[in-house]
Amino acid sequence: MNVFPDFEGLEGIGELREVIGALLMFVLIVAVLMLIVCAIVWALASSNGHHGAATKARIGAWAALGAAVLAGGGVAWLNWLIDLGSTL
Repeated sequence: MNVFPDFEGLEGIGELREVIGALLMFVLIVAVLMLIVCAIVWALASSNGHHGAATKARIGAWAALGAAVLAGGGVAWLNWLIDLGSTL
């Protein structure tokens, strides 16, 4: 039995894919830029003895890394689930 979702069953699905793709790209770009900025601030604050700023920058860097992993891994996870569903 070959079961696969009908992605063309809704009107405007092409535009929705374009919007989601653009939002995903925007999230990934912002997450990577924030990761770079937070890592720089973390390094500068740690070397100059500003422990409060270093802690906040470290939390920001981990949050940016998590956002990038979730945004990038979400597509792969969804594709894996679709492939898994066709084998059940």
